[in-house]
Amino acid sequence: MSLNAKEVEQLIRAGLPMAEDMDLRIDDAGERYARVTAPFSSRMIRPGGTISGPVQMALADAAMYAAILATLGRAEMAVTSNLNINFLNKPQPGDLTAEAIVLKLGRRLAFCEVRLLSGDDDVLVAHVTGCYALPAK
Repeated sequence: MSLNAKEVEQLIRAGLPMAEDMDLRIDDAGERYARVTAPFSSRMIRPGGTISGPVQMALADAAMYAAILATLGRAEMAVTSNLNINFLNKPQPGDLTAEAIVLKLGRRLAFCEVRLLSGDDDVLVAHVTGCYALPAK
């Protein structure tokens, strides 16, 4: 029922064309966990030389989705019902990584937490919490 990182990446890229545009990579995925990278592109930069908020939010959302797929398998119809982000540090131009965990998995809802990391030192740049509505079985 659960999926590995490669299977999750294939499923996300097949269903969400934007994942291809971002070159989204699922580095690791397992029970209630996913580590996802958005490789740096100059298209991510906003005025001021930092990675834009929408890119950070998209990566966090994708990481939550990846953790849910890794846990539940082919649950493509799981959808974001809430996403809250706190921007903590200015991410420097470079790859951005998201580490997502599923905090609570119910029948209809999954509550997640994501740490967004930037740079070789894995500087914490944002903290995200979110909720996914799960499809009926």
